[in-house]
Amino acid sequence: MSAVRLIDLGVRPYREVWELQHYLHEAVRQGREPDTWIVVEHTPVVTLGRQAKRENVLLSDEALATRGVDIVAIERGGDVTYHGPGQLVVYPIRKLVRFREVVPLVRALEAGIINLCARFGVRGERWSEHAGVWVGRNQICAIGLAVKRMVSLHGIALNVSNALDYDRLINPCGLRDRGITSLSAEVGHALELPRVKRMMLEELGRVFDVEFTPVNSVAAVA
Repeated sequence: MSAVRLIDLGVRPYREVWELQHYLHEAVRQGREPDTWIVVEHTPVVTLGRQAKRENVLLSDEALATRGVDIVAIERGGDVTYHGPGQLVVYPIRKLVRFREVVPLVRALEAGIINLCARFGVRGERWSEHAGVWVGRNQICAIGLAVKRMVSLHGIALNVSNALDYDRLINPCGLRDRGITSLSAEVGHALELPRVKRMMLEELGRVFDVEFTPVNSVAAVA
């Protein structure tokens, strides 16, 4: 088991963390920094992946802004995704040796979340047509990665205790015939985010055979 640096940012705006991802991506690529994982909750934001269709955003930019929701076009794969408080987002900034490691990386992320769901008595499953974790026909965890110059960025978004009405803003991941759910909705009561975060990192650590080592602040790496 190897040690991997972890930055826990609490709640932060998306653009701020996106900038940090880019800094870390370049630093890891150049060998100036080790692999680094970020865990964060975002203030409300809609992100548009490389395959995004604007019609999957159901409101105008102006209407989103009046609701306090930012909108950002980014370089990850996939379509449209929402992030907000109560949702745990994990960004693994990892150097890959071969491009064929990308699919195993996605599968390992899915496995960690499926194992986490099982600890709450929730059956999470893969769906062959779309990366992520599903409970029945409802998505509980979205996955969208980018790999540039053999270093990954972006990652996963697990619905824990966030409001589930964001499908009024977007067609999540561009899917109109599937729904969304959260761990809290599946177990029938509100879950404490710090507890779920700790358990999620335990499961991801097991799948990747790493031990996460927290750093005290972003200043320690920037």
